Amino acid sequence: MKIMYVASEVTPFIKTGGLGDVAGSLPKALAAKGHEVKVFCPLYSAIKPDWREKFTYLKNAYVRLGWRNQYCGVFHYETEGVDYYFIDNEYYFARAQIYGEYDDAERFAYFSKAVLEILPDIDFKPDIINCNDWQTALVPVYYNLMFAARPYYWGIKTVFTIHNIQYQGQYGREILEYVLGIDDAHFRSGFMAMDGDVNLMKSAIVASTAVTTVSPTYAQEIQTAYYGHRLDSVLRANNYKLHGILNGIDMKTLDPMTDPALFTNYGPKKPKGKLENKQKLLELCGLEGDETIPVIGMVSRFADHKGFDLLEAVLDDLLQDDIRLIVLGKGEWRYEQMFLEAKRRYPDKISASIMFSGDLAQRIYAGSDMFLMPSKSEPCGLAQMISLRYGTIPIVRETGGLRDTVTAFVDYLGTGNGFTFASYNAHDMLHVIREACEVFRCNQDAWKNLVQCGLESDFSWDTSADQYIELYQSI
Repeated sequence: MKIMYVASEVTPFIKTGGLGDVAGSLPKALAAKGHEVKVFCPLYSAIKPDWREKFTYLKNAYVRLGWRNQYCGVFHYETEGVDYYFIDNEYYFARAQIYGEYDDAERFAYFSKAVLEILPDIDFKPDIINCNDWQTALVPVYYNLMFAARPYYWGIKTVFTIHNIQYQGQYGREILEYVLGIDDAHFRSGFMAMDGDVNLMKSAIVASTAVTTVSPTYAQEIQTAYYGHRLDSVLRANNYKLHGILNGIDMKTLDPMTDPALFTNYGPKKPKGKLENKQKLLELCGLEGDETIPVIGMVSRFADHKGFDLLEAVLDDLLQDDIRLIVLGKGEWRYEQMFLEAKRRYPDKISASIMFSGDLAQRIYAGSDMFLMPSKSEPCGLAQMISLRYGTIPIVRETGGLRDTVTAFVDYLGTGNGFTFASYNAHDMLHVIREACEVFRCNQDAWKNLVQCGLESDFSWDTSADQYIELYQSI
């Protein structure tokens, strides 16, 4: 098959979150299975010069967006069997940040139309176009309204992947004709309307041949009012084309045997190196401890839906215990201050780094004994997979991809790979953390088996890529 993959960020070129990881890994897995895969991404000024100098300029064209006629440069780069195409327009993409600009609707509408317009110029007619999240939601919309009837574009199928339903691309009705170049009749019909606004994600769900999301549980959750952020009724009406396919991780890059950020490398056949990473991590964070004291790690954006309000409710209770808590991240001021204040009161028990550091994140994954993710909602989650890959046992709430990847440890059965709780309740979370610490202290044989199980886990893209291929072929 010929597969076109469209995303607003792609690792290793540009990344702000999990979407970049997926867009960097899934196309390579598809290409490894013999398919022709081309990835399309904006050419942001934030892409580092080391990468930009490797790109080859192909050609330029002009893209009409409403009344505008905008320049479109096309750059190309090939690696690991995947062709990458970068859409160049400095007016739209030479910005201080890749999201959060006042004209994001126009910027990503331009990108969505440009990737369709240039297909004849690069002599590529895909069988499947897979676009991702609201930034590329207009690809299936533009295709249906403006391209499907052109002979070159006949027969192309579209797939829309929801990574986080909370961010939908909601704008006032006035942008439809003036910015997007789409007739207001499509608002009056209800196709592009939701709660009185233009809703780009809603229109993509309706327009696409198939819709996917990033875990089977999340596909069910977003059809309910609690998780659906008002799109649940739209998803229930379109559930015949909704599929939950679990994300994977890049097992080659995320390998404790080769990870250059670690203090010492280790793996399934050399597990003792993990203890050295724990000791060095404690030293780095200014904490004292030994192999008998459990270290709990957290690497996250500080936000309500990540479960930090639960931690806020019981943080003092937790830090009364003989544990070490190492936190890395930034986000809402309230939670940043919560950790800084806890550090002032419990300087020997908690380390809080209010920033993001890729190297420190890897060291926390490797040096912690447990990894805490008490999320209110978690579409897929990659951190729990990474922590298991590094032999660090996850403690999670049973939601979204956390439920699909972490099963509760049952001592007498010898089953499970982590510790879980179901209710969104702070004391349920605290109970499970203490249960994990009890197993760590008092049942070392069981704990070593959990660590070994984690180190041997396979969260590669291989199975997920097969499921995507099966879906593509079915449509």
